[in-house]
Amino acid sequence: MTMDFQTVLFYVFSAVLVLAALRVITARNPVHAVLFLVLAFFNAAGLWMLLHAEFLAIMLVMVYVGAVMVLFLFVVMMLDINIERLRQGFWSYLPLGAVVGLIMVGEMGLILGGSYFGLESLPAAAAPEAGFSNTKALGRLLFTDYVYPFELASVILLVALIAAVVLTLRQRKDNKAMNPRLQVRVKAADRFRIVKMAAEVEAPVVANEAAPAAGQEGSKA
Repeated sequence: MTMDFQTVLFYVFSAVLVLAALRVITARNPVHAVLFLVLAFFNAAGLWMLLHAEFLAIMLVMVYVGAVMVLFLFVVMMLDINIERLRQGFWSYLPLGAVVGLIMVGEMGLILGGSYFGLESLPAAAAPEAGFSNTKALGRLLFTDYVYPFELASVILLVALIAAVVLTLRQRKDNKAMNPRLQVRVKAADRFRIVKMAAEVEAPVVANEAAPAAGQEGSKA
């Protein structure tokens, strides 16, 4: 069976993606795990490119790799994470993870082995026309047919952001803060005040303090 170049790229990206995903959960160093996750995202973006979803591929690289994963990497490198404590519950969650992994492997087997399950009767995706832009089509759908769900999702995210800030806000008594309302109401006379103080005069040299110094000079002679 002959394979074209696109099929070869698909298997290469898929193999590297699976290996990188396995290394994310098996790497002992958390920094290495984050770097393997970045590699997994890059290969996933390559698969999106093969599916003619250029917008999703670029967003995956720019948003997740360029912003989220860099932030994760900085946080992991700055925090002193106890790896042994994190691995204490690994074996207790292993059966559930194995079941989920087997389900995903079965689903991928159904897709890759479609000729054995009657999936070849399904119509193939039509090739995009010349000059077609999926980014333009996605933007048209978001702001026409799905504008209300899109705006609702943005409001929900805004509420979640405000709730996270409120929940983590702590009122500290030793915190020094300025009140803008009081600063605006202040008067010029309250900002500047002239205080009259007495002149400072140097203290005279006491005679009993000069005597020991003279005695020391006489002993040296």
